[in-house]
Amino acid sequence: MKNNNEILIATSNPGKVKEFKKLFNNHRLFSLKDLNIEDPIEDGSSFLENALIKAKHGSLKSKKYTIADDSGLVVPALNFEPGIISARYAGQEASDKENREKIINKLNKLKVKSLDAYYVCVLVGVKSHDDPIPIISEGKIFGKVSAESSGEGGFGYDKIFYPDNYSCSMASIDSEIKNKISHRAIASKKFLKIYKDLFIF
Repeated sequence: MKNNNEILIATSNPGKVKEFKKLFNNHRLFSLKDLNIEDPIEDGSSFLENALIKAKHGSLKSKKYTIADDSGLVVPALNFEPGIISARYAGQEASDKENREKIINKLNKLKVKSLDAYYVCVLVGVKSHDDPIPIISEGKIFGKVSAESSGEGGFGYDKIFYPDNYSCSMASIDSEIKNKISHRAIASKKFLKIYKDLFIF
């Protein structure tokens, strides 16, 4: 089949777009914003369901090969919150800062400085909105969520997430290193291996 390096990444999150453009640097990536496509309603009950919703929506609207991820922070001791509502943990229009503050407030109420946590990313790729065999990959990175916020990089919960084997927050880690160790990087590496092996285009 004809090779086509154009891929839609079904997100309008600028932080995700920036990371995916580095991770998929051999492809020409478009975001939903680039193509004036609105975000879909994410009403799935799992990371996988939400990723599929976004991928199918993007593919239907763009007619391009579409990838979408659904990712978030999971803190087992907080009943596995914020989980699939990570982006809107403190409310539908909540900012990253407000979401982080909600976690910090819960830590303070428990009178603990940190709790075990992990980031998870489920990545899905579809040739069309009704693709019967989507590519699915997953990545996780383990660490702790802390009441101490630090770092200027990243987005989401990066300022309060401290990966295992690192003495600094994810927001303090060099972007080149982050793009090798993050949940999104791990999922992308697995995804690209399948993607290339299947010769989709």
